[in-house]
Amino acid sequence: MATANKTQPTPEDVDAFISRVDDRKRADAVELISLLSAATGEPAVMWGSSIIGFGARHYRYASGHEGDTPLIGFSPRATALTLYLSLNFDDYTDTLARLGKHKIGKGCLYVKRLSDVDMTALTELITDSVAAARNMID
Repeated sequence: MATANKTQPTPEDVDAFISRVDDRKRADAVELISLLSAATGEPAVMWGSSIIGFGARHYRYASGHEGDTPLIGFSPRATALTLYLSLNFDDYTDTLARLGKHKIGKGCLYVKRLSDVDMTALTELITDSVAAARNMID
């Protein structure tokens, strides 16, 4: 029997969530909301207890598992801002080199603070990720 994804859109107010974020991350979170909303044309929506997502797409794996996920999203975690991107980072070595201080994981870009990164490079990654996610919509 298939189980539902634990990360689903919730009715929690994004502003209320942001108000509880550590002061050091709050301004960056507000700036990311503006950037991601502009890139998607979608409002910010809470997904689960700590992810702010924009738009949605449905996915289906060959295994039969399927669900919904944001087109793009982020979480202002204690150690870093985590951006959830739909990119193959190997295709973005030049952009990542210009980005500045960051770490990457599978589908995740981690930055400690936006002041550590080149915003032009970050905007390129965001724009390309949104386009890639929209191409994945079934």
